[in-house]
Amino acid sequence: MSPLDAKSPPAARAALREAAGLEARGLSAPPVLKGQDGEGSVQVHQDTSMKIEGAKVFAVYGKGGIGKSTTSSNLSAAFSMLGKKVLQIGCDPKHDSTFTLTGQLQPTVIDILKEVDFHAEELRPEDFVADGFNGVKCIEAGGPPAGTGCGGYVVGQTVKLLKQHHLLEDTDVVLFDVLGDVVCGGFAAPLQHADRAVIVTANDFDSIYAMNRIIAAVQAKSANYKVRLAGCVANRSKDTNEVDRYCDKVGFKRIAHMPDYDAIRRSRLKKKTLFEMPDEEDIVLARKEYIRLAETLFNGTEAMAPQPLEDRDIFELLGFD
Repeated sequence: MSPLDAKSPPAARAALREAAGLEARGLSAPPVLKGQDGEGSVQVHQDTSMKIEGAKVFAVYGKGGIGKSTTSSNLSAAFSMLGKKVLQIGCDPKHDSTFTLTGQLQPTVIDILKEVDFHAEELRPEDFVADGFNGVKCIEAGGPPAGTGCGGYVVGQTVKLLKQHHLLEDTDVVLFDVLGDVVCGGFAAPLQHADRAVIVTANDFDSIYAMNRIIAAVQAKSANYKVRLAGCVANRSKDTNEVDRYCDKVGFKRIAHMPDYDAIRRSRLKKKTLFEMPDEEDIVLARKEYIRLAETLFNGTEAMAPQPLEDRDIFELLGFD
């Protein structure tokens, strides 16, 4: 047992004290994962056998309600229009990530596993993978029951199933659509698999504040995993001045801008991606931006390492409502 270090974070020192007490009573001590995934954190780490190889992997994050699923589905559709074989994984108990790709809500991996009493060997790919627009493969990982479990476990089980059924071997792009702000290591689990993280934001304080936290989460994960930041998408925003001001301050980059087109709202109501909608002017413009973003991401973006702001500094930069 390592001696307590006065400079260690409180959580790490508490874990060491607990472990020492258990050892004194002849009990097994839990592992101390100090500094492995954020200083003082204790998280489930990725099994190396679960590494996704061959495909380019993207994780889409952003504030709740900012339009991550709409962005993800249209981006998956854009990748498919470029001739790529795409797999989209929704990581939200709401399980509506692939709604516009398939035209309906899909059952979650966790719900399907429950039906077979978690005997994954009884499942076939068609039990948990649906075909969406233009051949996009769609999976809804779901989430644990409210107030219990961890989203990281759900993501891990989903990737495990995909590996067992060899569904990642003939895939060009894997896209994780992840719920809300990153408030714990479970929600950050897709970053263990991703090559690049994309943040969906808007030109307002709350969205940029969430983006600042997500940047911090990705930076923490990048110490031990290959994930790096690709940039942000200004979504549902007429202007981008506040997003751009923040990016200039921290060393980040806006890689796309999607104005607040009513056609995007209507596409959700019709359960379709923009690529299945009529050729109206704003729809055509939006499609072009998604195609451009897909090309940018697939061709490779520079690995960005912005420095997130302290809360006081971000309030000073962007002010108060």
